[in-house]
Amino acid sequence: MSAHAPAAKPTACLVLADGTVFYGRGFGAEGRTVAELCFNTAMTGYQEVMTDPSYADQIVTFTFPHIGNTGVTPEDEEAAEPHAKGIVVKWDPTEPSNWRSTGTLPAWMASTGRIGIGGIDTRRLTRTIRQQGMPHVALEYRADGNFDLEALRTAARDFTGLTGADLAKDVTTAQTYRWQDGRWEWGTGFPAAQEDGPKVVAIDYGAKRNILRSLVSAGCNVTVLPANSTYDDIMAHQPDGVFLSNGPGDPEATGEYAVPMIRDLMEKSEMPIFGICLGHQMLALALGASTVKMNHGHHGVNHPVKEIGTGKVEITSMNHGFAVDGATFPANVEETHVSLFDGTNCGLKVKDRPIFSVQQHPEASPGPQDSFYLFERFAQSMQA
Repeated sequence: MSAHAPAAKPTACLVLADGTVFYGRGFGAEGRTVAELCFNTAMTGYQEVMTDPSYADQIVTFTFPHIGNTGVTPEDEEAAEPHAKGIVVKWDPTEPSNWRSTGTLPAWMASTGRIGIGGIDTRRLTRTIRQQGMPHVALEYRADGNFDLEALRTAARDFTGLTGADLAKDVTTAQTYRWQDGRWEWGTGFPAAQEDGPKVVAIDYGAKRNILRSLVSAGCNVTVLPANSTYDDIMAHQPDGVFLSNGPGDPEATGEYAVPMIRDLMEKSEMPIFGICLGHQMLALALGASTVKMNHGHHGVNHPVKEIGTGKVEITSMNHGFAVDGATFPANVEETHVSLFDGTNCGLKVKDRPIFSVQQHPEASPGPQDSFYLFERFAQSMQA
């Protein structure tokens, strides 16, 4: 069935695995892609969202209608290339109006091979995702408007999805490197890293640049290692602490090789460990807890999270489709944060060790900076 069709001849269509078709206007690169469809409630930061490695194998529906109005700039990219496969928007992107802009969103997407579709009833699409879960979809942009709908339906139905998928191996760095920049500052840009801070090994499961910058701004000296690094690989750098990054896919799949390494770290060293998002989920697995696939996930920059120990509520940035089951924590693990949207777990700590993690993104790129103190807490735990 057709859920939405514009008056003019459509140049793009979004086909759900159940056969529903949304017609619209294409922009960016012509072509076809298949992915899981999620929605994001952020009002800005679309370039950070598109380049976040945690969105690998996903297409993002933006609930805010005016996407593209501030253009694009290389300074806002969270990785060397976009990882979201495409975007769905209400209104076609307009000419940008922002002093930092160096180009338009459609041109940037065309240059990076990403597909966009505008003119979509995103409110209806978002309700569908909330009610039925994140569907498998096929998105195609053809300037001539000639679509093989049956082939698109088949492609959407044949997509294997994210459950059981180890996507960290596809987005991780191929080699070890030193991260040099801190967080962007007005008038100076990205300040250089200090040489005398605590040494952190950051395991890259799909790390965002602003997470690494936040570690530097908290005073850390950061070296980034690939996702499949072993305990011996890490210890060769003589770190003061280990950071487990965000990333895409199923934590249990990536955990096949990551969890044994994390357990080695906890058993053989006394170092502080800090995890974010996928890193949080894999730390939970290493401690004996479980993870679950969420219905529609948490994707946005307005998610209220309560820190249980203080009662403080933080407005946070989130991007995850899997969650830790807080009811499965062993006796030596304490739940530290919970979502005030649905009560899901958002943080943990080991009671007698400097080991902790959170589900939200405290680097806030995009989003509020309420949770930046977590980077400072990690740095302080290494100095202590």
